Amino acid sequence: MTRLFLAALAATFLCFSATPVFAKSKVNKGSCSLKGKKLFGKVKIVKHHADLKVKVVKHHPDLKVKKVKNFPNKCGKWKIVEHHADFKIKLVDHHADLKVKWVNNFPGVP
Repeated sequence: MTRLFLAALAATFLCFSATPVFAKSKVNKGSCSLKGKKLFGKVKIVKHHADLKVKVVKHHPDLKVKKVKNFPNKCGKWKIVEHHADFKIKLVDHHADLKVKWVNNFPGVP
């Protein structure tokens, strides 16, 4: 009986220790990029042929994004444009490449 209990306890421990509590961010923090695309600059929101699929969340984002009108030159600063975008995004609810949170201060990788 004791061996069965210890085996069950060990199996439970191994299952939970292999599951991370918080998954590692998908964003390359050093270069502020994902899938070869820099995550700052001029961004166009499209319905088709996007470079990245993005989900807007309130908690646990991969990237905190500040919408700016000028100088989108640092990680997480996006200027929304219609023409001459650096990359294109599609806003989705499921199967996103990137989860973002809109912020007013301190954009970047959390």
